[in-house]
This record gives sequence, C-alpha cells and structure tokens, in this order.
Amino acid sequence: MESRRVMITGVSRGLGRALAAGFAAGGHTVIGCARSANRLSELRREFGAPHRFDPVDVADFAQVTSWVEDVTRSHGPPQLLLNNAAIINENAPLWEVDAGEFSRVVDINIKGVFHVVRAVVPAMITAGEGVIVNFSSGWGRSTSPDVAPYCATKWAIEGMTRALADELPMGLAAIPLNPGVIHTEMLESCFGPSASSYPSPARWAKKVVPFLLELGPADNGDPHTAPA
Repeated sequence: MESRRVMITGVSRGLGRALAAGFAAGGHTVIGCARSANRLSELRREFGAPHRFDPVDVADFAQVTSWVEDVTRSHGPPQLLLNNAAIINENAPLWEVDAGEFSRVVDINIKGVFHVVRAVVPAMITAGEGVIVNFSSGWGRSTSPDVAPYCATKWAIEGMTRALADELPMGLAAIPLNPGVIHTEMLESCFGPSASSYPSPARWAKKVVPFLLELGPADNGDPHTAPA
C-alpha cells in the first residue's frame, strides 16, 4: 500500500502509541502529539525521521492551530487523522464528580477533537482527500455507572462525527470508531486487575492498522467498531 501521512493525537501511550508503532512499521509517516514531553522524547528516539512527535494539549486551540500549521508546512496535510486523545473521570456517581474534573474531560474529549478537526480539515479539503476517524467507545453507544462524564463525551463524539460527515465534500470521510475493549491504563482505572484479561494495545493494533488504512469515502458517516 502506498505510504500515507497519519496524524494521531494522544500518541504517547496506550492505543495511540501502539498505532504509531504499527503505522511506522508499515512504512507510513506518523505525525503525533501528546502532553507528555518525556514519552514523546522516547518516541523520537525510537522512530526518528520522517516521523514527528510534538507536545500539544488538544484542549488548547492556539497550541493545536500552531502545531497543525507547522506540520502542514513540513509534511503536508494528513491523509488519515486519528483523534484518539481522551481521558476518563475517576469512578464516581455523577453527583460526586468534581466540577473541574468534569470540565477537563469535556475539554479534551470533545473540544480537543473539535480543535484538531477545525485546524486540519480545511487543508484536507484543499487537498481533496482525507479520512477523519474520531475515537468513540462502547460507552459512546451504551452507558455504565460511575463514568457518566466519559459516556457523555463519547456519545457527543458519535453525534459530532456523523454531523461532520454530512458536511464534508466528496472525497473525504468522517467516521466514529468504537475501538473495543483493550487493556490500557484507562481500562485499569475502571476494571482494576481484570483489565489484564483483555488484549494489549500492541495485539489490538495488528488488526486495527490494516482496518484503518482501508477506510475511505464510502465509509463516510458510518459508525464502525474495530475488529477484535
């Protein structure tokens, strides 16, 4: 398959890091961002050029805009955008969730996706191509106790992505993706030790990288679930 430019948010750990490794191994150029400078330094040492990894808080629109402008100059617009960055609230009934924590979940999980879409999509439209995959969750299509803020943001991603799909011109696609249940730090915060019974991000990525590369304009607006 022809080499693709793949932009991944939340690239420093979990699913984002596993995806970065999978795409890089396949000869694709990975452009990633995250908040952890130390973990990004590790990625730079491991993968090197032409891949690029930068510290960006997706909740900060000015940071996102500056980064995307710089990346577009150095690499061109991404052909595949994976909005993966997200956080989850500490387990608690909704009425006990700290107001600041609720806002932070919304700022990263919803606003962060909007910020990246707002900054990237105009260049994709100019190029006449691009697939935007916004990571949802099983909890974006169902609910569970003690994670109401997270559920709310992932349900929002489903709606926002499908509305975006209605707005895009021919040749582009926006797809909400339920990645499935994977053993990550986020899952450990909810499931505790039982999280280890689920597939690792590396194992998950072996199936999901080829799947993502096959997505195209025909998938526009269709909610998908990653292969198990």
